[in-house]
Amino acid sequence: MNKRLLLSTPTMHGEEMKYVQEAFDKNWIAPLGFNCDNFEKEMDEYLNSGIDGQAYNTLALCSGTSALHLAVKLAGIKSGDIVLCSDMTFAATVNPISYEGGKQVYIDSENETWNMDPRALERAFEKYPNAKAVMVAHLYGTPSKMDEISDICKKHGAILIEDAAESLGATYKGRQTGTFGRYGAISFNGNKIITTSGGGMLICDNKDDRKFAFKLATQARENAPWYQHEHIGYNYRMSNVVAGIGRGQLLHLDEHRELKKKIYFRYKEGLKGLPLKMNPYLEYTEPNFWLSCILIDEDCDKDPIELMNRLNEYNIETRPIWKPMHMQPVFKDCDFVYVEENGVNEHIFEKGLCLPSDIKMTEDEQNFVIEKIREFFN
Repeated sequence: MNKRLLLSTPTMHGEEMKYVQEAFDKNWIAPLGFNCDNFEKEMDEYLNSGIDGQAYNTLALCSGTSALHLAVKLAGIKSGDIVLCSDMTFAATVNPISYEGGKQVYIDSENETWNMDPRALERAFEKYPNAKAVMVAHLYGTPSKMDEISDICKKHGAILIEDAAESLGATYKGRQTGTFGRYGAISFNGNKIITTSGGGMLICDNKDDRKFAFKLATQARENAPWYQHEHIGYNYRMSNVVAGIGRGQLLHLDEHRELKKKIYFRYKEGLKGLPLKMNPYLEYTEPNFWLSCILIDEDCDKDPIELMNRLNEYNIETRPIWKPMHMQPVFKDCDFVYVEENGVNEHIFEKGLCLPSDIKMTEDEQNFVIEKIREFFN
């Protein structure tokens, strides 16, 4: 195939330009502005739908990583504090803990979602009873077991932070991911389900935290006629132009999710009978199906890297599953807590592969991917 089939790329619709043009027409290009304000308001409405008696407040920022960093700051993580973290995730989930001098302890996944195992989390609290926070990620847009994880955090008095960078639009028992913890983070990176080219949002469960995060994100300037600073601040705010892209994209979030879902189930049907499984999810959750992945059966001698190289010959992009954080050299001194013998994450990493999941991919193009995968196994 001459055209390269990619994992996930931006999909623009046209409404984005209306908001961007308004920013140019009003010469409101710098951070903050009406697009930022309205993007936050519109996202608040989206996230809070279906939640009774609780209102979550968002803050538009320059990246999902900055949102996670502010969440760690708001949680009060300081030098030496223990944070129990998802192990199967991207490094951006856990790097902000290091920014503040905290110490990561990695928690293995369970097989039903590939996300944090509540049993291993409970075991970690037995070992680290003074752990200050839990950082849970929703891998590839699949919700974690939030009832169990939330209950464990409450039991041990730990602050729950959700990395929902990959899971915007995914729901757990009808509730949006990112709204279970005290803080959550969304990413609008170019490959996410909706994009602002780069950007993110912090989600807070109360207005006071959101207000303080706003101050920290704007260089921690105090309310004074001169530049007064009582905290270390950051230049983390989203630009008014970028927020305009986000407003146009948000109109199509549910549409994007449905297209991603169709891709997942076409793979599931087309790959039937092969020694592999699709990335799993709980029946009472609705993932956003950001990336469709496969896990080759343990007793199959086929190697996913070999498959990746074979598909690349046909101009098909694939990617290994995230390498677990406890296996990363930079975190070699961090503890890893698991329940299953030898852990779950190393097996997923060794036998898993992410497949092209771009919503602009045609059915014929996806059938071509399926055909080449079947040829590899047969």
